Amino acid sequence: MQLVQPGIGLIFWMIVAFSILLWVLAKFAWKPIMKGLKEREESIDEALNAANKAREEMKELKFSNEQLLKEAKEERDGILRDARHVKDKIIDDAREKANAEANRIVENAKEAIQYEKLAALHEMKNELAKLSIEIAEKILKEELSAKDKHKQLIDRMLNEVGKN
Repeated sequence: MQLVQPGIGLIFWMIVAFSILLWVLAKFAWKPIMKGLKEREESIDEALNAANKAREEMKELKFSNEQLLKEAKEERDGILRDARHVKDKIIDDAREKANAEANRIVENAKEAIQYEKLAALHEMKNELAKLSIEIAEKILKEELSAKDKHKQLIDRMLNEVGKN
């Protein structure tokens, strides 16, 4: 029971031992412990600041990446739009050239047909005239072979001319 009710001597020596321990700790251990704690606190603050700074940089990088991605998409869309315009222009130019060539061919064909038609008509007229002359010649030879027929034909022609 002596521990529950300590004596004065025990209390005195405990206080002396505790004071020496506090003095030794204050003299040799307290400063290094405090210094270590302060350094640890500063390194934690620095790490937190670095983490915040890194977080901000990541936000900026993410924003700049989004901007770059947006610009790249806009540039891609512009290139595709230009390519479509060029394609449409090439197709339209080719269509116009084809139409012009087709029109030129049709016009040349029409002219050739017209010339062929005129040549055929001219040849038909010549052939018809030749045939008419041959037929008239044969008819006249047959008709005029007799003198009476010859005289009748002349009289009839004169009568017809007189009526007109």
